[in-house]
Amino acid sequence: MVEALTKIQHGWHHDPFEWLGLHPGRPGYVVRAFMPSAESVELEGIGAMSRYEGTDTFEINISKAQKENLPQHYTLHWTEKGSQKSHKVVSPYSFQPVLNDFDLDLFSAGTHLHIYRFLGARLQTIDDVEGCLFAVWAPNVKRVSVVGDFNGWHGLRHPMRNRGGSGVWELFVPGLHASDNYKFEIRSHSDEILQKTDPYARSMGMRPDTTSKIASDDYQWADEGWLSQRRQWQWLHEPMSIYEVHAGSWRRHDDGSFLSYTELAEQLIPYVKEMGYTHIEFLPFTEHPLDESWGYQVSGYYSPTARHGSADELRYLIDTAHQNGIGIILDWVPAHFPRDEFALARFTGESCYEYGDPKKGEHVDWGTLIFNYGRNEVRNFLVANAVYWIEEFHIDGLRVDAVASMLYLDYSREHGQWSPNVHGGREHLEAIDFLKNLNNVVHAEFPGVLTLAEESTDWPMVSRPTDGGGLGFSMKWNMGWMHDTLNYAQTDPLYRRFHQNQLTFSQLYAYSENFVLPLSHDEVVHMKRSMLDKMSGDAWQKFANLRVLYAYQYAHPGKKLLFMGGEFGQWDEWSESRSLDWAVSGIDKHAGLYNLISDLNGIYRSKPAMHFYDFDHQGFQWISCDDVDNSVLAFIRHAQGKAILCLFNFTPAPLENYIIGVPESGNYKEIFNSDAAWYGGTDVGNGGEISSQPQQEHGFEHSLRVTIPPLAALFLEKMDT
Repeated sequence: MVEALTKIQHGWHHDPFEWLGLHPGRPGYVVRAFMPSAESVELEGIGAMSRYEGTDTFEINISKAQKENLPQHYTLHWTEKGSQKSHKVVSPYSFQPVLNDFDLDLFSAGTHLHIYRFLGARLQTIDDVEGCLFAVWAPNVKRVSVVGDFNGWHGLRHPMRNRGGSGVWELFVPGLHASDNYKFEIRSHSDEILQKTDPYARSMGMRPDTTSKIASDDYQWADEGWLSQRRQWQWLHEPMSIYEVHAGSWRRHDDGSFLSYTELAEQLIPYVKEMGYTHIEFLPFTEHPLDESWGYQVSGYYSPTARHGSADELRYLIDTAHQNGIGIILDWVPAHFPRDEFALARFTGESCYEYGDPKKGEHVDWGTLIFNYGRNEVRNFLVANAVYWIEEFHIDGLRVDAVASMLYLDYSREHGQWSPNVHGGREHLEAIDFLKNLNNVVHAEFPGVLTLAEESTDWPMVSRPTDGGGLGFSMKWNMGWMHDTLNYAQTDPLYRRFHQNQLTFSQLYAYSENFVLPLSHDEVVHMKRSMLDKMSGDAWQKFANLRVLYAYQYAHPGKKLLFMGGEFGQWDEWSESRSLDWAVSGIDKHAGLYNLISDLNGIYRSKPAMHFYDFDHQGFQWISCDDVDNSVLAFIRHAQGKAILCLFNFTPAPLENYIIGVPESGNYKEIFNSDAAWYGGTDVGNGGEISSQPQQEHGFEHSLRVTIPPLAALFLEKMDT
């Protein structure tokens, strides 16, 4: 008994339920409570409890008859030390284990897709008693307690029940409510005392506050029509145009404060709908302590950032998007996490979520830690997190960040800084298995939900099914296209004749993966300049270059992505600390760029020739790719018996009477001209319609004589006879 008292008093007891609560006594029964801030304690309906001398443990002996009349979940009354203030509480140590062995076994095996419903903090009613069930995975530690405002953040007030070899600890605490603050206090194997946020917390405080909060979800969705349609969505052949957004800097209040999720729903969704985008991709809106990380150093994987409001307000934003025909993609970060002491790093005082070996467990470049993909519970944490965002927030896709860093053991490491795998290679086998499993789960459980890989290497079959040897992603960002195209656009037109291969090379690999063509946030930061400012030439040429670049992106096979601010050509490089430069958005050529993006989205979405074969070579045909002296490209996009001719002049000189071969005779309508005055151009064109002539050119029996405006693109469509 003395040993148990000592362990409880000093927070060493591995199983507090073995001592606290109701137990057989001699004679009868004994009720014990550990109340370190109590002056006196009384068992309701029985009487005062006695303090063990020199301890904060109180007990009372009761007879068998008293025990039979005692409620199963008895109430304790107590007064604080140095105060006459009285409290009462239902004892947490009167409850049996809540988590069942089946769920714990699935978690230990790494296969519980809904473990977030059991771990973390969940408001529940047990035996008609309302409270919160806390559960956390913390293997190989001496004690775990839940601490919060409700117990004065005292680490010995609420030690948790150990669930054996699972490494899970649980405790039901009566009387708690939504928004109550809490953390877990952990006594490590080496007696280090740690205070950690809940890895499965569904709500957290606003930075710099790092507390977890008890969440309550009661949102009523109204997007069943969207979800039903999504399940049948044939995305391979449908248009997909993505507007990439950082919620904290798209727009702000005049005082610099953030828009709420509700305000984003009211302002962002109509804006995106008006532009004609099909999807919004948000930079991570999971909780993160540092604004400058843009959300990529996550501290709360299950918690929407409090910067913009509550989880239900985020649900409202997503629901509003769905009701307006717009999908939502979440930028998701399973590749690494920050070293912040309050979060996942050294969660148990030693490596837990991360690899212990720094050659596998640390990202040297980013100063972050790498998840241990070989540990079942860690894999389960991540896969269930993907399920959580899709199921609980109706997310339509996950853009998986930094996939390249996950695939290679030697990623950004010098010789001697990494160890080969069991086969002697550089492939990170555990991470590869994790990614395959992730994709299999998402595609099996949620038809129509997409996974998109940010992967910058030549790893094969990233977007091919796992049963055929692929990684299983739906799509892959085409980083090669992005780099080549932007390098070309920044080259002086005088020298572009030597670089035409930067535009044509992509056709050698364009159908090896299901590609997204990204002009993303990474291209407009860190002195890379804004999209408009990085274009070659003077102000007129910069606008014209950007217009023809966007037209080329929309004409090129692949889904489309543009980062916010690029649609109206802001001059300043993007910063997460301020709003976009909306002051210029409606002015002159900036307004023209906005009109251009809106019309390109309209053409891309309404013309199957422009999207049906985004991933298939049969939707593309060269007309001319070798006129380097004029820096001209001409090709056909076609599908379902319709064809659109796409012509590009990448020089600032108009090309008059330029002969282009065409597959059919007839009249061709100019359905798009990036030099139109509506877009801020010079209005050079072809009067809206061109007739073919029976002159052979480019291997065709018929041809057109066209005027291609300077630094401009034309889309021509044969008119029905």
